[in-house]
Amino acid sequence: MSSILTAPLALPAAAAVQVGSPALNIGVFAAFVIVTLAIVIRVAGGKKTAAQYYTGGAAFSGRQNGLAIAGDYLSAASFLGIAGAIALQGYDGFLYSIGFLVAWLVALLLVAELMRNTGRFTMADVLSYRLRQKPVRIAAATSTLAVSFFYLLAQMAGAGGLVALLLGLNSLWAQYVVIAVVGAVMLAYVMIGGMKGTTWVQMIKAVLLISATAIITVWVLGRYGFNLSGLLQAAVDNSPDAGEKLLDPGLKYGVSDLTKIDFISLSLALVLGTAGLPHVLVRFYTVPTSQQARKSVEWAIWLIGGFYLLSLVVGYGAAALVGPDTITSAPGKANSAAPLLAFELGGSVLLGVVSGIAFATILAVVAGLTIASSATFAHDLYNYVIKDGKATPEQEVRVARWAAVGIGVVAILGGILAYGQNIAFLVALAFAVAASANLPTILYSLFWSRFNTRGALWSIYGGLASAILLIVFSPVVSGSETAMITNPEVDFSFFPLANPGIISIPMGFFLGWLGTVTSPERNEQKWAEVEVRSLTGHGVAEAIDH
Repeated sequence: MSSILTAPLALPAAAAVQVGSPALNIGVFAAFVIVTLAIVIRVAGGKKTAAQYYTGGAAFSGRQNGLAIAGDYLSAASFLGIAGAIALQGYDGFLYSIGFLVAWLVALLLVAELMRNTGRFTMADVLSYRLRQKPVRIAAATSTLAVSFFYLLAQMAGAGGLVALLLGLNSLWAQYVVIAVVGAVMLAYVMIGGMKGTTWVQMIKAVLLISATAIITVWVLGRYGFNLSGLLQAAVDNSPDAGEKLLDPGLKYGVSDLTKIDFISLSLALVLGTAGLPHVLVRFYTVPTSQQARKSVEWAIWLIGGFYLLSLVVGYGAAALVGPDTITSAPGKANSAAPLLAFELGGSVLLGVVSGIAFATILAVVAGLTIASSATFAHDLYNYVIKDGKATPEQEVRVARWAAVGIGVVAILGGILAYGQNIAFLVALAFAVAASANLPTILYSLFWSRFNTRGALWSIYGGLASAILLIVFSPVVSGSETAMITNPEVDFSFFPLANPGIISIPMGFFLGWLGTVTSPERNEQKWAEVEVRSLTGHGVAEAIDH
């Protein structure tokens, strides 16, 4: 799911060059859209209840949901960015994969089953049950929408950069149109299919992405007689600047003590942020039981872990067969490694398949984000804050559909505005906010009997504010060559790290504790009910409905 962490995908239009056959690339993408839309209409068209729209009626098995989680989590940036990071940074690039994979152990052991048992549609269902409904739901919705917005913005802007590399469109307006097309198709998935349709799209995309990556892996290994050592040596030989350091830790994060601390901060955000991402949490509600929620995470771990092992071969294969000079001089820089490798191996045909799958990946991810955001707006803000919990399911679904349209428009406009900027900080911020604001509150709500409303509000708002402020005053916004603000005379980066996790995550936990112990509010009866529900799931639907 991950993120654009190695280089900005979005580039100025002038950098666009033709790679392979644009017509074939567009054809593969169009075929995917047509086929998946037909499937969505067949399996999930028609009128929907709130449960069907938000969770697909909780009718998916653990295996199906695990496949959908993998499809939701493995974004185009995960495929393109991590392969590029490994090609240019070797061992240090692969550390991203480790962070993303270990994160699922946190989700498996601490969150998946308990969230499924305690809530029904959104994260706020869990947080607000034993606390004051309105303020906690507003806070949870604010954090959810913030995380989703930053992630959506990165994915939509990334779609424009992918166009620059794969379709050879030199017109800036043409690339803006593609961003709008991605948004429009995503809205079609969400409006027609709801969660059920979106889940099917994510499952199909996961199969295609993992299969394509496996084919490239076998193809690369075949070039070296299926000898991994031979591949690694070729990567070293074709990377004169890095040399043997490509196989050792420290090429990127061992340069100085500051880069080591920065890596620890990033790792904390990656490992702890996943369990607080709204579009990940909502997937636990699409299965009928907590056991199936656990099974879905187990399937996701195997699928995602396998994919990242394949990406190791893809990354070193790009270093060996394409070379770092070619990669860094192409549009997208590090993110061009996998497409260039595909073109080197199979020409325009394989590149067309890879480009189509990359576009499909963006569609699946933004659709999942839109579902989570629209559910939060309709269920938490409209029903429980504006209507005091008295809105009908039909009203909720209607509002959720309109919210999806609004979110889609904002995502399209935001993606266009962010195009050409360094968008890596948006994804880093999404993970940092999720780890700083959402995860502390979730864990306190599930495991601490003393936790109360003030603790929840301080944790959410404090974690959110600290993460955003530290990012704003960090080198990713100003004061560095890769900063969002390119003017060298503008520098307000007093916070030296690129990721705020090492400060903002402890801050979220601390403020949650401080707010709790300074408030007299306490409800032992509600805590006892939450404890029973989190372990058994008994009565959760009735409690939320009434």
